[in-house]
Amino acid sequence: MVIWNLIRRCNLTCKHCYSISADTDFAGELSTAEVHTVMDDLKAFGVPVLILSGGEPLLRPDIFDIARRAKALGFYVGLSSNGTLIGEHNIGAIADAGFDYVGISLDGIGVTHDRFRRLAGAFDASMAGIRLCLARGLKVGLRYTMTEDNAHDLPPLLRLAEDEGISKFYFSHLNYAGRGNKHRADDARHQTTRRAMELLFETCMARQQRGLAHEFVSGNNDADGIYLLHWVRRHFPAHAGRVAARLRQWGGNASGVNVANIDNLGVVHPDTMWWHEALGNVRERPFSAIWRDLSNPLMAGLRQHPRRVGGRCGQCAHLDICNGSSRVRAGQITGDVWAEDPGCYLSDEEIGLTPDRAVERVRTTPYVRRLHPAPVSNAPKASGVKA
Repeated sequence: MVIWNLIRRCNLTCKHCYSISADTDFAGELSTAEVHTVMDDLKAFGVPVLILSGGEPLLRPDIFDIARRAKALGFYVGLSSNGTLIGEHNIGAIADAGFDYVGISLDGIGVTHDRFRRLAGAFDASMAGIRLCLARGLKVGLRYTMTEDNAHDLPPLLRLAEDEGISKFYFSHLNYAGRGNKHRADDARHQTTRRAMELLFETCMARQQRGLAHEFVSGNNDADGIYLLHWVRRHFPAHAGRVAARLRQWGGNASGVNVANIDNLGVVHPDTMWWHEALGNVRERPFSAIWRDLSNPLMAGLRQHPRRVGGRCGQCAHLDICNGSSRVRAGQITGDVWAEDPGCYLSDEEIGLTPDRAVERVRTTPYVRRLHPAPVSNAPKASGVKA
């Protein structure tokens, strides 16, 4: 899957934006012709899924031309939007473009969402866009990033999704990238996270039992798979072995493996949270060549499975399920991308550590990132915009 930030401009300045977008033009973005060339390479390389993102992708004038061409090439095409710019003036074009999925972010109900999005009325505008998409028969999903400041709105958001007929809910843990790194002090505490996961599992099960074909997805913390396995062992022990096998087959964190990112300037990253790590530029080398190149020690390390990680991650009995989770969080906190993920909310017992088993908190490879990596040098900030 390639998540493609086609434009960095956005009408919002959200607290946890990984791309540090703003409502201004950013110089040097890929032209329509360059986008088409890259799409041809992605198709030949066997990439099946494109997620067209931003900034706000609906601010890009050629977004519908790009989407139609992607569909014609046979990609599964998703639109990642904040929803506020979806209206009667463009819903026809959105529907005609043939998007397989439209993901719209909500950070809470009403004023909670508006506060995170830094725009009064953003919630109402996003809901209006969601309803227009649903009325046109588009598959819509809600995307929610939890912090301590909006965790209280998870239950009403889940109810809202069902009441509105939204069949997909994506729960994201905060990852320490862009503005999300500046606000990492607001990250949900471990007990809050555990309660949230229990609620997601219970809600999913209840809806399945009622015959509702709803999807629940979590991201940015692969400890979720291990927590799910423990939940299954408690509630459905006869199925635990099959679930464990499926989780191992899934393989945990896929950054730099099955997930890639291309930013607005054509720079390739291991995923959307790695904008401080440039692997190459599609203007200079095809994506297919960049992605095959393992001379970069970060990419070589990410491709190992299980990864050579340290601390609690290295000692975890379920490393083959989680694969070390977020290397970005580890790097931002410790300066070492191979250290333990500070976002892991599992107990020592749950990851197979016993009190007499010392945890080695050592680096396992010589590749180290500094604590606060600088933005990619060829991704200039707009003047007057605070990063």
